Amino acid sequence: MKMIVDMADVTISPLQKKLVNECLDNNRLSYGKMTEKFERQWAKMHGVKYALFCNSGTSALQVAIHALKERYNWKDGDEILCPALTFIASVNVILHNQMKPVFVDIESEYFSIDPNKIEEAITERTVAIMVVHLLGHPALMDKIMKIARNHNLRIIEDACEIVAATFDGQPVGSFGDVSCFSTYASHLVVTGVGGFACTNNQDLAIKIKGLYNHGRDGVYHSIDDDDKDSIQMINKRFNFIHCGYSYRATELESALGIGHLKRFAKELKKRRDNALYLTEKLKDLEKLTYLRLPKIHPKATHSFMLYAVILDCSIPRRQVLDYLEKHGIATRYLMPLLNQPIIKEIFGEIEDKYPVAQYIDYNAFLVGIHSGLGYKELDYLAKTIRDAINIYR
Repeated sequence: MKMIVDMADVTISPLQKKLVNECLDNNRLSYGKMTEKFERQWAKMHGVKYALFCNSGTSALQVAIHALKERYNWKDGDEILCPALTFIASVNVILHNQMKPVFVDIESEYFSIDPNKIEEAITERTVAIMVVHLLGHPALMDKIMKIARNHNLRIIEDACEIVAATFDGQPVGSFGDVSCFSTYASHLVVTGVGGFACTNNQDLAIKIKGLYNHGRDGVYHSIDDDDKDSIQMINKRFNFIHCGYSYRATELESALGIGHLKRFAKELKKRRDNALYLTEKLKDLEKLTYLRLPKIHPKATHSFMLYAVILDCSIPRRQVLDYLEKHGIATRYLMPLLNQPIIKEIFGEIEDKYPVAQYIDYNAFLVGIHSGLGYKELDYLAKTIRDAINIYR
């Protein structure tokens, strides 16, 4: 029987089922004690004061930009620098806020925005840098933060593909004005749907919370607030001060998240071990320059949401991926962006301006490296990649 190596693995533990059933037994689905606990745990894990749970990482990013725009009086058409290689949601949320994404090429080792190319992209309308920690590896935050300080720019961390990683000993997600995480079904911590906006700024936290809830006054968060000063709550309960969204999650997602965090450290170690094992199995092909394997910056720790392989341009990626898929190995392109139809429609043919991102777009692919994979699956994965390259090189 053909072995299957999937991109991700979802496990629902007995503890998660127990916590979900507690919510159901309490007849409580809206924001409550389970979500409050999940938010506290997430904030502590990432070294921030406020972690605000919502229905997706994309929603968190959209609201984060909205809140920053209001706080700092950004105008429509102001510019946010972003990497030329990322999941398309990073760009969508900028456009949804009537702002202009300005692409910056990536550095070739870790696929994050290239600090050496940021300053040449800054104009008088630049207000922020969106940093994307792609595939679980941190961006080069020391250099990026220095540039942001020198030019008085805000930092938005798109941390949707990373959890519990560090750069220079500091938790990823604690660098920016706002950082946003995802707990989608195929990500590192899984709640089905879900995401966080994190910040150390109380005013931003209040704005974000209100924007999640249709733009409601930040004083009123949940039905539990009805138990407080009744006169104040009657006035605030239906007092909307922003043009907001309905981006709330439920207690059920939070219950799944709390349960997953109990085992997450063990799973993260297994992901990292799996990545090191697969790299060891394929390193001779890298020496022969047939491919490039993931690197870890000396100052960084890596969450390894996915495992990236970059083929030499002489090896046809399409044939290699066809071979892997036929042999039970799920694959993905490495976050193609500038060649997507909607990006071409809005910005035109701009790929050639970003040669590093362009090379990755056309020569890289992703495979799973999750904690559900054992040595048998990893050996099979390495052998199948090796066989494909030997056929098509």
